[in-house]
Amino acid sequence: MAAHTQKNNKPSKPEGKEAQPLIIAKTPAEEQRLKLERLMRNPDKPAPIPDRPKEWNPRAPPEFVRDVMGSSAGAGSGEFHVYRHLRRREYQRQDFLDKMAELQNKDDDYLEKLEINKQAAEERTAKRRKKREKLKQKKLMAKKAKIEAKNSKGDAEKSTENSEEEEEEEEKEEKDEEREAEDDAEAPSFIMGKK
Repeated sequence: MAAHTQKNNKPSKPEGKEAQPLIIAKTPAEEQRLKLERLMRNPDKPAPIPDRPKEWNPRAPPEFVRDVMGSSAGAGSGEFHVYRHLRRREYQRQDFLDKMAELQNKDDDYLEKLEINKQAAEERTAKRRKKREKLKQKKLMAKKAKIEAKNSKGDAEKSTENSEEEEEEEEKEEKDEEREAEDDAEAPSFIMGKK
């Protein structure tokens, strides 16, 4: 009887929470969906974000070795296993250092390649800019020569045609300047190693 009353006197579950049916995920996508649904039930609660796993580092070599193993008599049968363990740990440490050095070399090579590509792009841009400036100077000289030739003739009819030609030349110059701006904008794409 006493056991029966204890069961009935237990506090029931809070009424705010509903019993959720047990769902077993059969695929990884379904498992991901269930996790998202659980997170979205209470959007005010912060989501657990796991810390980034720490990178493995080998144990540092000991500064002072107290139990130096020698080749003299008296070494027990367990000494071989101790030696093997120490040797394996040292090989792991050396492999780790080799990998780190290789990664550092790759990073240095990449940065050097970026710098070379950047300089090459700047040289190409400067060369093109110089070429455009020469063309502008030639056009201006031709324009001045035409104006001087027409001024010497003194024809009023040709002056109206000149004004139309000048407008056309100005439009061409504006297009050239736009093309120049586009060329300058394209130059940084070579910096990242693209061709």
